This record gives sequence, C-alpha cells and structure tokens, in this order.
Amino acid sequence: MKYPKIFNLLMIILPWLTVPFLVKHDFKKFLPGTIFMSIYLLFEASIAEKRRWWTFYAKIHPKVWGIIPLIIGPFFIGSIWILKFTYGKFFRYLVLNLVVDGFFTYLLIPWLTKIKYVSLVRLKRYQLSLLFLLKSVLMYGFQYYFENKVSD
Repeated sequence: MKYPKIFNLLMIILPWLTVPFLVKHDFKKFLPGTIFMSIYLLFEASIAEKRRWWTFYAKIHPKVWGIIPLIIGPFFIGSIWILKFTYGKFFRYLVLNLVVDGFFTYLLIPWLTKIKYVSLVRLKRYQLSLLFLLKSVLMYGFQYYFENKVSD
C-alpha cells in the first residue's frame, strides 16, 4: 500500500462525517451497545493477533493494532446506524448485518488483501462471517439488556 497512514486516517474520519446526520437521541441511545462491542473487539483483536487470524500490513503506528481504524471508524459509526434503522426488529437487524458483513467479508477483504492492507491468515472467510454473526447477536442482546434492565 502506497499511503497506509492516509488510508487509515480516512477510514477513521470518513464514517464520523455522517454523525451530524444522526439525531442526538439516537446516537446516545445506541452508544452503550456500540461501546460494549468496541471493547469486545479490542479483546478479540488481542486473541487474533496471538493466533494470527489475520495480518494488517498498514498500521497507524507499529505499536498500534492495525484493526483499530476499522473499530473506531466504520464499525463504531456503522453499528450506530444499523441499530438506528433496525433496533426493535431483530430479523431486519440480522438480515442487514448479514448483508453488510457479507459485503465486507466476500468483496472488501479480497480487495483489501490485493492492496496489501490486511489478509486473513488462519481464519477462513466463512469463519469470519460466523464471527461477525456472533458479534451482531451479542451487540443486539447487550443493547436490549441495557435498555430494559440497566436504564430502568
């Protein structure tokens, strides 16, 4: 990759440019589930790094995991948008997540591998899809629990 730092910065900044289009109430409402899943992703990243599930070639800094721009950019903001449009309709939520995750896994990952940004090493694409599905259900469950139990 020719300009990895610029690519990573754009990956962080561009999704955040959509935040002004969110209603403040929606952003706050879905923040707990998104933060929970972002923290979960950090733990997952430490496991993935040790087990070499994937390799990031382009990093912001050598000591920062390559997945961080994906977590604080597209994942974080994308999760809020998906929850905004589908929360309360679990089947719709699941279908939208399958479409978005499938797009990422089967179309974007090959392109990111081609440009030498990331590649799957010990994880197959179908395994990544299953991992995404598990995380989607976990995030929805946490958001549901938070709204119905914690915020009472």
